[in-house]
Amino acid sequence: MGASGAGKTTLLDVLANRVTMGVVSGNMFVNGKPRDSSFQRSTGYVQQLDLHLETTTVREAFRFSAYLRQPNDVSKKEKDEYVERVIDVLEMRSYSDAIVGVAGEGLNVEQRKRLTIGVELAAKPQLLLFLDEPTSGLDSQTAWSICQLIRKLADNGQAIMCTIHQPSAILIQEFDRLLFLAKGGRTVYFGDLGDHCETLIKYFESKGASPCPPSANPVEWMLEVIGAAPGSHTTINYHEVWLNSDERKLVKQELSKMEHELAELPRDQDPKSLKTYAAPYWLQYFVVSQRCFVNVWRTPQYIWSKLALVIFTSIFNGFTFFNAGTSLQGLQNQMLSTFMYSVLLLAYGNQILPYFIEQRSLYEVRERPSKTFGWVIFIASQITVEIPWAVLSGTIGYFCWYYPLGLEHNAHTSSEVTERGGLVWLILATFFLYGISLIQMCVSAIELEDNAANLASLMFTMCLNFCGVLYYPTGFWSFMYRVSPFTYFISAVLAAGLGNSHVACSEKEFSTIVPPSGQTCQEYMEPYISMAGGYLKDVDDGSCSFCSMSDTNVFLKSLHIEYDQRWRNWGIFLCYVAINWIVMFFVYWLFRVPKKNDRVQDESSLKSKALVNVDEKPEEK
Repeated sequence: MGASGAGKTTLLDVLANRVTMGVVSGNMFVNGKPRDSSFQRSTGYVQQLDLHLETTTVREAFRFSAYLRQPNDVSKKEKDEYVERVIDVLEMRSYSDAIVGVAGEGLNVEQRKRLTIGVELAAKPQLLLFLDEPTSGLDSQTAWSICQLIRKLADNGQAIMCTIHQPSAILIQEFDRLLFLAKGGRTVYFGDLGDHCETLIKYFESKGASPCPPSANPVEWMLEVIGAAPGSHTTINYHEVWLNSDERKLVKQELSKMEHELAELPRDQDPKSLKTYAAPYWLQYFVVSQRCFVNVWRTPQYIWSKLALVIFTSIFNGFTFFNAGTSLQGLQNQMLSTFMYSVLLLAYGNQILPYFIEQRSLYEVRERPSKTFGWVIFIASQITVEIPWAVLSGTIGYFCWYYPLGLEHNAHTSSEVTERGGLVWLILATFFLYGISLIQMCVSAIELEDNAANLASLMFTMCLNFCGVLYYPTGFWSFMYRVSPFTYFISAVLAAGLGNSHVACSEKEFSTIVPPSGQTCQEYMEPYISMAGGYLKDVDDGSCSFCSMSDTNVFLKSLHIEYDQRWRNWGIFLCYVAINWIVMFFVYWLFRVPKKNDRVQDESSLKSKALVNVDEKPEEK
């Protein structure tokens, strides 16, 4: 306990091995042995903020923690039974199947705090349960209820270390032992509280403090004594008093005795407990992915907003260019329709942003420090949950756009209806996969939703501008045409949708040709047609009609598209999806995964950091 700025949470984070900045020096022992990699798995940490996935139920949240944090050799049935015992201990049976919901809706403040504690208890911490200011922000009745719960856990054998900010006289009596910190993390007392804080009060009174009035709150009195309360001051340096006190000597003697006695005890430790994670990777992937699928399913506005966007845009686009046909204008319309369809991508992908950031915050704040599951599993599950919806979106978009536009009519002349229709379906499914992979790649390392959206918009615009539809870049910018994924998307769609078909010019697109005297239209135009293409219509002795294009492959070549490369282009486009996800793994690891050397700082940066010592002298913590 201590006033604001005393370093309570910092100390708790150091002891719980959750500090990622600054330098921690000294040694830490657990039962007389140096702390090892099993420490975090043997402890629970109840954070001050009640951060939970909004769509999960109380029981599901407990089971998720139990499945991934209890030892893997414990059966699923045993874990489920333990979860039911936790529900009973926390007195949450009446709302065990309730959805957590957002703050202000769903579970109330007390229920959410019990849920936070229960998630850690479900992990069955064998060593210690840390709690960071569990009563902060709660009304007096709720704070009393939570403290009674903590006391109940302690009475049932759960070791608890808790930081608390200025508790009432009633609340402080629920605790056994106190580490009292002054500003700057200086120890002014460490020992038992005693009945009604008698041991603590007698200590300060024996060191020169004014007597504590019988009706006073011992906590407020202590803060006034050390000069930490507003408007109070003291001439006594209680930190120095503690350093020279007999009580401190007794503490050091007890620590020394514990260190020697516990160090001599045999250490029977299962090698499996030294693993970073309790559950194997396949189980992590299965459980986390299952939670992601349930989260999406219980967020219908997310599903319907995606599908509605695809349905409306596809139908609007398809019927705008309804049955475009293979006239010269029809070919242009189908090309523009494909180009306009690609604009859908950004709006579709951006819907992922708030949901991804919410789950990333939950993982990084609570689940990663507690070693629930690895960051690779987090990224993989986020990818997995979006794949079925992207394929479904591609399927809906295929039926709502491909047929109204009339692309299937073009395949009839080549007897490749099934193959070409199937290829367009694959391309559209890949199109939506690319959309989510692009957004996930951008947001994976970026903190704010707006910044991620801006980056994705910039990349999307650059790729779209150089895809070859608006113009074919030459010179310096020609490389952008080759690296743009939309080059291969549009090329694959147009090749599969338009290739190997006959051009049927409309009446307005025919040119009237009058051959020279003594020649027929066929004789006059044959050299030109053999060189430039086209075909004649209504050939007679006087005049004829000429269409400048006879084959849709000629139109494709004008766009630098080859019909024979349609499958290759789809394969390249699919590779861009894989590249986005590979980059997503890399940038998340690079920017957001704590590295082993994160605590190694240069001297100039350390001057602005707090130096926390966890060595022999507890007063220097």
